[in-house]
Amino acid sequence: MIELEQYKFKLNEYKEPMEELRVSLELDKKENLIRELEPKMEEPDFWSRPEEAQKVTRQVKSLKDTVEAFDHLQTSMEDIEVMIEMADEENDPDMVPEVEEMLNTFISEFDAMRTRTLLSGEYDANNAIVTLHAGAGGTESCDWAGMLYRMYSRWADSHGYKTEVLDFLDGDEAGIKSITFEVSGENAYGYLKSEKGVHRLVRISPFNAAGKRQTSFVSCDVMPDIEEDLSVEVDEKDIRVDTYRSSGAGGQHINKTSSAIRITHLPTGIVVQCQNERSQHMNKDKAMQMLKARLYLLKEQENQAKLSDIRGEVTDNGWGSQIRSYVMQPYTMVKDHRTNEETGNIQAVMDGALDQFMNAYLRWIAMS
Repeated sequence: MIELEQYKFKLNEYKEPMEELRVSLELDKKENLIRELEPKMEEPDFWSRPEEAQKVTRQVKSLKDTVEAFDHLQTSMEDIEVMIEMADEENDPDMVPEVEEMLNTFISEFDAMRTRTLLSGEYDANNAIVTLHAGAGGTESCDWAGMLYRMYSRWADSHGYKTEVLDFLDGDEAGIKSITFEVSGENAYGYLKSEKGVHRLVRISPFNAAGKRQTSFVSCDVMPDIEEDLSVEVDEKDIRVDTYRSSGAGGQHINKTSSAIRITHLPTGIVVQCQNERSQHMNKDKAMQMLKARLYLLKEQENQAKLSDIRGEVTDNGWGSQIRSYVMQPYTMVKDHRTNEETGNIQAVMDGALDQFMNAYLRWIAMS
């Protein structure tokens, strides 16, 4: 059957790329490292140093996940070859749709795994701290910020990442004025760094009685959560620390006390906020950690010109500065203006289907 011949030809096109993927993943090196580390995990005193033990455990899990994912991909390729041979020998047209589905799944998984090899930045493996700020558009933009937060939460959930709100400011009538949240999981920053910039929405506003189309903007800033002790000195005279009452959800305690912390770094104008932790002291520690990370990244940018790889650019929150547009009326489209990646299924994107944009961004960065 001609379809089977086409599928076989298509599958054969992936044999050389599969070998290239094996090499780029350094699978032999990873397997050797697993064999070295696993006996250490079985030693009686392994958990006597909890922080070090957790680090090794996470490393082994990451290594195994990569090896197992490639093995699964290799097995899928072999299974498709067997299915094509069986369908051809039995001359059974009913098997063709199954072969097609298996091949499409294989290609999708291969592309996703190849894209993961592009996550080689210094901080790509870290958790991510994301901040959304409503811009031009008033209530409409606050509503748009709420929609984007839901979009990123859905994306995180679908990838097994944990989301935790660090700071939150309600919109006056609806939505969110600003929100800072942490996305925890391997390579969270590596993927989410693609979202840094201004996001533009075009739709018929539900807040406009005349039913006119309206354009709204929200800025998204993304930074890696750098947990290690950074060699960054922060002079007390260079910062202003303000306390305020938490505005987000959190029960009676968080709403009754002024435990939220805002730190302003006067020389740079960097502002960080945290209201999530139970005590003012804990909020200040987290905010200082965020400030040090931002200052460290700023220094890295200046010294190594890592503008696109580490901090990116969050430009003016308005016309002409958007990285991505989301159009709901008069047609539906989501388009990334850096990579030209686009889709007409805006509802899927708003439900967290962001992988095609993130993967396109990683490929674009690699080719830049």
